[in-house]
Amino acid sequence: MKHKSGFVSIIGRPNAGKSTLLNALVGQKVAIVADKPQTTRTAIQGVLTTPDAQVVFLDTPGIHKADTPLNKRLMEKVRASVGERDLLLFVADATHPPGEEDRRAVDLAKKAGGPVVLVLNKIDLIKDKAGMLPVIAGYQQIFEFADYVPVSAARRDGLDDLLRMIVDRLPEGPAYFPDDYVTDQPERFLAAELVREKILLATREEVPHSVAVSVDAWEETPTITRIYMTIRVERDGQKAIVIGAKGAMLKKIGTLAREEMESLFGFRIYLDLHVRVQPGWREKRAFLDALDWRTITGKDDV
Repeated sequence: MKHKSGFVSIIGRPNAGKSTLLNALVGQKVAIVADKPQTTRTAIQGVLTTPDAQVVFLDTPGIHKADTPLNKRLMEKVRASVGERDLLLFVADATHPPGEEDRRAVDLAKKAGGPVVLVLNKIDLIKDKAGMLPVIAGYQQIFEFADYVPVSAARRDGLDDLLRMIVDRLPEGPAYFPDDYVTDQPERFLAAELVREKILLATREEVPHSVAVSVDAWEETPTITRIYMTIRVERDGQKAIVIGAKGAMLKKIGTLAREEMESLFGFRIYLDLHVRVQPGWREKRAFLDALDWRTITGKDDV
């Protein structure tokens, strides 16, 4: 059997389950997950290697209105991801038919010029599977997708069928990465993302996307790795929420993040978190540059 390989971008509206799907396809956590729009802030690569194929997936921020420098940057990541790909997966919520925002998101997929597969996610939330027929029909009216695949990324239902379809559509080619390569993200970025995920999950709607996390220092020793991070928020009230009464919330966030890091990285961690107010950080391009995973220094903007 000839070896296949290729690049597959995962796009769609916020909260469609793109990051959950990426993690499920790759077989381990490479992208944080929360039930909030724009949880993913950059393009995240996840690689699946099998004896017969290597699939390089690219998870992207949700397609949304770009009304701030941060949101514009997120949409730049999305647009860049649809070009020069072997296949696009458009992930949609199977629990409701497409609305106007879904239609606008599909328009971006149309411009890609290559095959686009509609992945209808969250089918575990639908009791009567016949209820998906109007959803499929609604998307068929918008665009002629190359294929339609129902899945539940959370429960891993339908993923085998999806993977078979993906590999079938990929060209013959060599593996681009070693067998044990899973993601392009450095551990520092993933560690910061895990802290941000715990903040999103623990504080719910009280502290939405006004949170940025940066690594200030990463000190490795034979017995333990010490990681020092700064959590930035935009207002004093948000700082109080993240810290919590007598520091309880910050301790909870730190414990959850540290435990997952140790499980993921395979070494003991001492995690030190500091919370700082930095008004309007989402509007400052220099600070957004500093938060990019390729240059994650977290240095201040002027």
